[in-house]
Amino acid sequence: MAEFFYGNTDQMLEIFVSNTAIKPDPTSSISLILLSAACGFAVANLYYNQPLLPAIGISFGIDGATSGWIATLTQIGYAAGLFFFGPLGDTLSRRKLIFCLLIGNIASLILCATAPNFIWFLTSSLILGLTSISAQIIIPAVSGWAAPEKRGRVVGNLMSGLFAGALLARTLSGAVGEHFGWREMFLLAALIDLFLFFLVWFVLPETATPQTMAYGQLLSSLGKLVKQQPLLREAALSGFLLFAAFNTLWGSLALLLSQPPYDWGSDIVGLFGLTGIAGMLASSTMGSMTDRFGGRAVVTTGALLVTLALCLIGGTRHSILFLFAGIIFLDLGSRAGLVANQTRLYTLLPDARSRLNTVFMTCYFSGGAAGSSLGAIAAWHLSWSGVALSGGGCALLATILVLFGAKRLV
Repeated sequence: MAEFFYGNTDQMLEIFVSNTAIKPDPTSSISLILLSAACGFAVANLYYNQPLLPAIGISFGIDGATSGWIATLTQIGYAAGLFFFGPLGDTLSRRKLIFCLLIGNIASLILCATAPNFIWFLTSSLILGLTSISAQIIIPAVSGWAAPEKRGRVVGNLMSGLFAGALLARTLSGAVGEHFGWREMFLLAALIDLFLFFLVWFVLPETATPQTMAYGQLLSSLGKLVKQQPLLREAALSGFLLFAAFNTLWGSLALLLSQPPYDWGSDIVGLFGLTGIAGMLASSTMGSMTDRFGGRAVVTTGALLVTLALCLIGGTRHSILFLFAGIIFLDLGSRAGLVANQTRLYTLLPDARSRLNTVFMTCYFSGGAAGSSLGAIAAWHLSWSGVALSGGGCALLATILVLFGAKRLV
């Protein structure tokens, strides 16, 4: 794997990425805005399919529970991409790594758009997730360039862009899917990725890699980090549970709202993503609060908010207002937990930030995959109550873990 990046690709891209690169300060206001946008475009690929699940299911003649595997395999692919490609950010050129990932990402989107059957589409979705990790290469890199006292704010700004991508992806795909078709949405996503390619080219500076390590050593070092860093273990497990809780809703929302008494299309379902604006706008503040009060306090607060959110969502069978309120709290809580966990991890080992992020985000999106599958099954059998029970249980476990964990952890 590493030979691929060290070999021909390195030679092919050398002139392209070195001679054309500008070298802005990556933590300046304008660079942060552009890099935040890049994070948003990158992560959006994971969420285009969520409002489209009923339409895709109809195209391939599958039921709602089976179509839930689309979101699940995309998340599994993302977790695998983080595990196998994420550590390379500590040893290889981050720009060239991102360019290679984007080429694969564009190809997988085209494969999704042209899929002749469900197995083809599932396989393409797995590859799509595998190559959608560019944001998780950018964030550790830029956090390392930030001053320690500003690191939380910088991470919060980047996460604002990432959250905006997740939020707007659902809204955009819902509208495009309703009026033009789900295949057209994946073709549009490929064009967006092409724009992202040039955005990274112009904004992300080339930097010397901090260390040289064989690919096998990189992967084996992940286990050592887990063993040696109790904070990493707590953050990874709480992240798994919180994102599982988050995705019990988003992995089942399109299914639930496409049924009576709502019978809403993908365009309306996609609009529910706009309720996440509060979490997106609060991300920078969450980062600053982490700088001031410590990550542990912010993660605990986030876990409590997610637990409250799932309780509210359970009341949706009585009024849709419970769903609106629940999504707002769900977004705020999950974003707070993510920003705070990542910020406190980046203080541990400067030369291992990509690998720390790899362990954390692999667990995080594994939780997302588990939550998507769990939510789809729970919703199919128990409707809104199933989502509340399964997601609320995950959030409650995360709250207990962080609240009663080792007090010495930051």
